[in-house]
Parts: sequence; structure tokens; C-alpha cells
Amino acid sequence: MKRALLFLALVALAACREELAEAPPPSPMTDEALSFFCQMNISEHAGPKGQIHLKGMPGPIFFAQVRDLVAYLKSPERDAEITAIYVSDMGAAQNWREVGHENWISAESAHFVIDAGVAGGMGAPEIVPFANAGAAQDFAARYGGSIVALSAIPDAAALAPVDLDTPLEDPA
Repeated sequence: MKRALLFLALVALAACREELAEAPPPSPMTDEALSFFCQMNISEHAGPKGQIHLKGMPGPIFFAQVRDLVAYLKSPERDAEITAIYVSDMGAAQNWREVGHENWISAESAHFVIDAGVAGGMGAPEIVPFANAGAAQDFAARYGGSIVALSAIPDAAALAPVDLDTPLEDPA
């Protein structure tokens, strides 16, 4: 019995290691990276960015706003297997306009500030990611909003229509 349990534990551990090995590392943001939905150059837009790696694809699909990345994740039409999701760590960003090309963090471990009333790269309300919970709390204290995990981001934060009459702050 003990041998069977030990064998099952080893198989489960090997499966976890294999699963981790399949996740590709984040790709640096280049000046040629285009946003998936609008096909605009993401480096020309302020605010946090995102990238999703899909099984069988040679490179990631990029997003000029984290809101767009979350909308993609929540899309019922999406059927490709996701192997990794990365977002900009805004705690490591130089500022809102210069987010950084390589400060990617796993979206699954990020702390997201929602409902802060800040404009992302495409002008819509942004979902702002941080690696450090304290940095997320500082941002929320300054701009408002609440902090949630990726799995707790409500549909409305990414899929609700944008009210063009509601002014959004530019944290530049």
C-alpha cells in the first residue's frame, strides 16, 4: 500500500514538473510587437501590457492593455490551449508610459487593481498588475479600486462597455 502511494506521489510530482517545463518564458516586448485585437504597436501605448502563449504557436500574442488580455481569457470563442500568461509588473515599471520590455510576471501570481479609474493604453479603464501586494495597495490607495487575483477579476472589469463620458486618470 505504501509503495502504491509513493508511486502515485512520484507520478504526480513528475506530471507537475512536466507541466511547468512546458510553460515558455515571457518574450521581451519589442518595437514590432502588435496588439492582438487592434494590430497596433503596443510599445506606443502607455500602461501595462500582457502576453499569452498558445500551444503550437512560435511566439506569444501581445495585448496593449491588460483589460484586453482578460477579455481574451473570458471570451467564449477562445479555444486554443494556453501555456503561459504574463503581464507587466507595474511595481517595476519606470512610469506609466515606460513600462519596461522585460519586467513580465506570471498573471496567476499577480495582484490586480481593478476599478481604479485609470486609462490603459487604448483609453479604456485598465486592470493594473503588480508582483508585490504592497505596491498594489499603494496604487489602490492613490487611484482607488480593489485588489484581486486573476481568477477573481469580474467579467465587467474587462467586458463592460466603456463609458466615454466618465473621465479616466492618466497616472503618468
